[in-house]
Amino acid sequence: MKNSGWILVLAVATFGALVAAGLAQDELFRAHMFILTLTLGVGTLYLLRTGSFEPAVPVDPDAYLDGPIKVGTVLTVFWGVVGFLVGVVVALQMAYPDLNIEPWFNFGRMRPLHTSAVVFAFGGSALLTTSLYVVQRTTRARLFGGDLAWFVMWGYQLFIVMAATGYLLGITQGREYAEPEWYVDIWLTIVWVAYLVLFLGTLVKRKEPHIYVANWFYLAFIVTVAMLHVVNNLAVPVSFLGVKSYSAFSGVQDALTQWWYGHNAVGFFLTAGFLGMMYYFLPKQAGRPVYSYRLSIIHFWALIFLYIWAGPHHLYYTALPDWAQTLGMVFSIMLWMPSWGGMINGLLTLRGAWDKIRTDPIIRMMVVAVAFYGMSTFEGPVMSIRSVNALSHYTNWTIGHVHSGALGWVGMISFGAVYFLTPRLWNRERLYSLRMVNWHFWLATLGIVIYAAVMWVAGITQGLMWREYNDQGFLVYSFAEVVAAMHPYYVLRAVGGMLYLAGGIVMAVNVALTIKGHVRAERPLVPAAPQMKLAA
Repeated sequence: MKNSGWILVLAVATFGALVAAGLAQDELFRAHMFILTLTLGVGTLYLLRTGSFEPAVPVDPDAYLDGPIKVGTVLTVFWGVVGFLVGVVVALQMAYPDLNIEPWFNFGRMRPLHTSAVVFAFGGSALLTTSLYVVQRTTRARLFGGDLAWFVMWGYQLFIVMAATGYLLGITQGREYAEPEWYVDIWLTIVWVAYLVLFLGTLVKRKEPHIYVANWFYLAFIVTVAMLHVVNNLAVPVSFLGVKSYSAFSGVQDALTQWWYGHNAVGFFLTAGFLGMMYYFLPKQAGRPVYSYRLSIIHFWALIFLYIWAGPHHLYYTALPDWAQTLGMVFSIMLWMPSWGGMINGLLTLRGAWDKIRTDPIIRMMVVAVAFYGMSTFEGPVMSIRSVNALSHYTNWTIGHVHSGALGWVGMISFGAVYFLTPRLWNRERLYSLRMVNWHFWLATLGIVIYAAVMWVAGITQGLMWREYNDQGFLVYSFAEVVAAMHPYYVLRAVGGMLYLAGGIVMAVNVALTIKGHVRAERPLVPAAPQMKLAA
């Protein structure tokens, strides 16, 4: 029977999860294991229903393996809409605290759900999907390892489900971008090592002697995230049948390890990986070669070397030694140069094709993504300067900075990649509607601009109110007064998030109808110029 091996593995894993639930040492672990049992059980039943008793069809070793990529494309869109929706809910909770629903849907549990849904579910699925597509096309080789790609894709989705449900149950390490507890971390490690083997194996068996630069960025992202994840999550569980664990680090060492991980999760997950996306999909959509391949290599090595040292700028004015804080600031400022080198390389790739910005909304999305990458990587070094950080840290300015990068850079380049992939993977003539892509572009761009601008103003206002003293040396504003002053900004932030969510829903509809094979009859975005008649 087709898939019989996977059915057996899933059935055994389902039974193991059920046993773990029965032997659990605490109620949270029991609830989480029941969720795992249900998830694995559904997967087992699905394979049983879709399995076939016919002999397996021989696989063409030269054909690309696009099945996992199709699944990843759909899941990227799905998790994007989910992540944006949770973000809107969280924004409304900040503006209207009565929307906090205890215990599962309060802000403390919904906020990490939002960040993980956008960063790891949406962003991670986009990276897995595009990297598997790009490495095949640039090496002219089928993915290594047979069904290994399927294991990586579905194994990563299982991690997302376990992490998300764990947050709502209140299972957390309390570590930024690394909230899942020890057993979920171990599963992610297994999946990530399989991902590394899959990617490296495909590069090794390549038929193209040259390794294209996009693969360099993807490989750096995979290797570095593996190292960051393992070291930051070193912990000792209280029980192998309970949720609680204690970190291997403590005090200022724990804080430094956390922000070495936290900042480089941004640097290698949200920057290096998506630069691999930019270096493949932007030239392909524009029909132009990369402006400077030499600059892309310089960009790669400079970024990889500098980024790993920048984490201490999250720990200014703490117990971290002053030299370490200064080191983080110096390397953060130096990061501006390679980052802008990449931005310039991306934008100049469009030399000779700038007219496509008028006619191709996908190119427009990618250009805005690169522009936001440049803006965020300028703002980040500025905010790492101690005197600026004294005003910006712990304020909404930081929230505005993070979201201008996440929504503007990560979101827009991912949208462009999804729109590029969908008609090609399903052999469609074109997307269902280019005008819907145009609507998505304007909704997303307007949403980002409102969100970021409002948070910048809110953050600077917040920082200035916190440090306002009267003639006698007392604080002018109480903390409650500062919170009250933020209300209109929080409402406007929710409006910006709603616009961005609306764009995501438009994308989901467009992608679904493209997959079904529908094509919308519509006028070109730019009408043809009228023909001028010459006078007799």
